[in-house]
Amino acid sequence: MTGKDVIQAVKDRLVAALTTPYLFRNLRFWLRRQAAPKSRQLKDEFATNIQLFASEQQFTLWLVALALGPAIAYAAIGFRLLIGVFQTPWLFTADERIIAAAHATPWWLLILAPTCAGIVVGWALDAYVPGKRAHSVADVIEAKALSDCHIDPKTGLLSALLSAFALGFGASAGREGPVVHLAATLTSWLRDKLNLSRNAQRTLLAAGVAAAISASFNAPIAGVLFAHEVILQHYALRAFVPIVIASAAAGVIARLHFGNEAAFIIPNFEIVSNWEFPAFMILGVVCALVAILFQLSIRATERVMWKIEMPLWLRAGIGGLAVGLIAVSFPQILGVGYEATDQALSQHYSLSLLLMLIVAKTAASSFTLASRFATGIFSPSLYLGAMTGAAFGLIATAQVPDASSSTSLYAILGMGGVAAAVLSAPISTTMIVFELTGGFNMAIALLITISIATGLSHAFLGQGFFHWQLKKRGLFLHEGAHRAILRRTRVSDFMTLQGEDDDVEQLNSPQDPFLKPDDNLEHALRAFARVGGAVLPVVDPEKDGQRIIGKAQRMAALHAYNHALVEAHVEEHR
Repeated sequence: MTGKDVIQAVKDRLVAALTTPYLFRNLRFWLRRQAAPKSRQLKDEFATNIQLFASEQQFTLWLVALALGPAIAYAAIGFRLLIGVFQTPWLFTADERIIAAAHATPWWLLILAPTCAGIVVGWALDAYVPGKRAHSVADVIEAKALSDCHIDPKTGLLSALLSAFALGFGASAGREGPVVHLAATLTSWLRDKLNLSRNAQRTLLAAGVAAAISASFNAPIAGVLFAHEVILQHYALRAFVPIVIASAAAGVIARLHFGNEAAFIIPNFEIVSNWEFPAFMILGVVCALVAILFQLSIRATERVMWKIEMPLWLRAGIGGLAVGLIAVSFPQILGVGYEATDQALSQHYSLSLLLMLIVAKTAASSFTLASRFATGIFSPSLYLGAMTGAAFGLIATAQVPDASSSTSLYAILGMGGVAAAVLSAPISTTMIVFELTGGFNMAIALLITISIATGLSHAFLGQGFFHWQLKKRGLFLHEGAHRAILRRTRVSDFMTLQGEDDDVEQLNSPQDPFLKPDDNLEHALRAFARVGGAVLPVVDPEKDGQRIIGKAQRMAALHAYNHALVEAHVEEHR
């Protein structure tokens, strides 16, 4: 065999090898060897992620949220029906559209009914409700920040009952705040039955709030955004799915009962010209002015009413009397006011009446909220916004009628502008207005109006209405999560207990510095700074206040603070 034949034979063998299954078997074996480490690595990664997901109780939260949404939706529907029950004895109708019924009611009954209701509400608050006030959104924020989302069920249910009673008898306030607190109460009760982590508890609370907003407004997207923006104050992905499940489930129940239509029916409209955008910007400034004056009016009314010493039943009765006197001339201010808001959107009011209703509603809601006759700020904000926008629209369209949009468009923009500025919640308010009106084709105009109104209101007042309420209680939660941690963490969380075999120690003198287990971290750090020491005794408050039950170290306090800050950061970004 010649050399050429050998070379040819080798070539033939190589060609045969390359075309036989043998090569493919070897290739598959080689690929498996290469892929095995990566496959194991991928499986380990999947297992780690699923284990972390399960450790955060996500599957439990999903299932609970699915049941929670419909339950809260029916609670919101029941609250709405209860308002009608209380309304029937004096207006003779359970329907929300009460303006015609109020016109037909004798003037003395318009005054007497809210006055007597205020007396009853004030007496009940003074006798049975902690804090002597009907609870609302600010109390939910406080519970989330300071008390591990715990709300006393009796307090929550009684507060909801009194709020429905007040609104049924004409209190000029909103129903959404009480419904949110009722939802938080039910969620807190459920949370007490489950063994949930702190992060899961806060997520479940936000899911309940989202369901309440969804059912109240028939606005599930807005419910999700409100829960993130106002309650959680972050947009972590782990919280997103349970909140969406609860909000969507509540929205389905609400639509089964009330239909798919938007809450406010408005005529067709469109933005006629891009030259109108400067008018939308000016409207934002006007909305900011109305929102600022509304909040200042509430503050001033409260300051005046609480300077005078009187029983709470008398103070709430005066609030009801003021509402009744205003309602004699302007019955549109009674209750949640959605009918009047709808009529402003439909251009049923003259310019003079719109301006008078802005003043009348501001006064009526200020007396209602300041006297503790009722709570709930959302509906009055939407009401004032619609009246402001409609009045602005009448003026603007009269100047350039051929190049101006309808008054309804300006009324919708005004709703968003004033409400967002009062609540300091521009994102969720934008979506609420979209879902309430179905006006998605005005997105740019609404964003411009809301952003200007919110920015100017925040520039002058520094915080929204809810955080102003918390600030009055000494809670500065708008300054960041660290303030909530300082108030939430207790000495009992980081103290070292004295052993059973240790000698019982006593304070040498009542003037000696000490801490108690229920003192918060802020108090403890100030005590360490005041005495300049690294260790302080912790005394038993149940005894004579002299027995030392443990010790608290400054470094342990700082470690607890840093650990809580890290946990908060992880919760907000996972």
